[in-house]
Amino acid sequence: MIEKIAVLGAGTMGHGIAETFAMNGFQVNLFETHDQTRNSVKEVIESELLFLAENDYIESKDIEGILKNITVYKDLKESVEDVDYVIEAVPEKIELKQKIFKELDGYCKTETIFASNTSSLALNEMLEAVSDSRKERMMVCHWYNPAHLMPIAELSYFGNMPEAIYKEVERIYLKSGKQVVKVLKDVPGLVANRIQQGVAREVFSLIEMGIASPEDIDKALKFGPGFRYATTGQLEVADMGGLDIWCTVGDNLLSVMDNRKEANPILRQKVAEGKLGLKTNEGFFEYPKDKLNDIKNDFNRRLLIQLKTSQKYV
Repeated sequence: MIEKIAVLGAGTMGHGIAETFAMNGFQVNLFETHDQTRNSVKEVIESELLFLAENDYIESKDIEGILKNITVYKDLKESVEDVDYVIEAVPEKIELKQKIFKELDGYCKTETIFASNTSSLALNEMLEAVSDSRKERMMVCHWYNPAHLMPIAELSYFGNMPEAIYKEVERIYLKSGKQVVKVLKDVPGLVANRIQQGVAREVFSLIEMGIASPEDIDKALKFGPGFRYATTGQLEVADMGGLDIWCTVGDNLLSVMDNRKEANPILRQKVAEGKLGLKTNEGFFEYPKDKLNDIKNDFNRRLLIQLKTSQKYV
């Protein structure tokens, strides 16, 4: 049974993963090599927990206990030698992940399960350097950002792992309030990111063609398809509308929609100009430095409202 967890990497994804497990009663070892990130991560997590308490998602009195569930480490071996489950959230470089998993194979208990928070790298490549016995205890467990607010978790079931081990991992995600997507084949992007990229491709194309302003395009998504998608999946939407209608509309629209196989030029231009979004104070929209915290809180508050609502109807 999985009781103690290690998370490798305390950055954007890693600290949120550790925070989620800690909120749900698990003991978490959080490993980070970068001194500044490691020394400040508890403060980052505490500020997010305070935000959750202010918005009535957790109790203020529970914050201290949640923080005590997380122990921060600089030494990899010390952080993983007594845990039951390890998930890495390090940069998306296959050589780095292979190296880490090889090290983990030597440091961890034989029954420890390994996972990668990736949606773009192949599991078969990541497990190349580990022992044969460990290969059936490795999987992809992909989270969405922000990890402590987005309820999805994509778990791989690609044929290398016995069902009993998969169920053991699934249990800790269900206990942590995640909606689990069981992914049966190893494809780049898994499920959610492929759907998201399909939507994004057409959104960027509409901007490129000057069909509507960025504000109106986002409005069309939020109050059109996105409004339904918050509570209803695409297949259910299609059934409700009639598959004959969807077939006809598909014949009429798909041939004139964007089908390019690379990033949109308007997106590439923004990157070249250094307009990367929130992190540079400008992307498709502007984000004044003096309002960054309010903008982030507003974004997270909207997600939290959806999260609380969704939990009433699962």
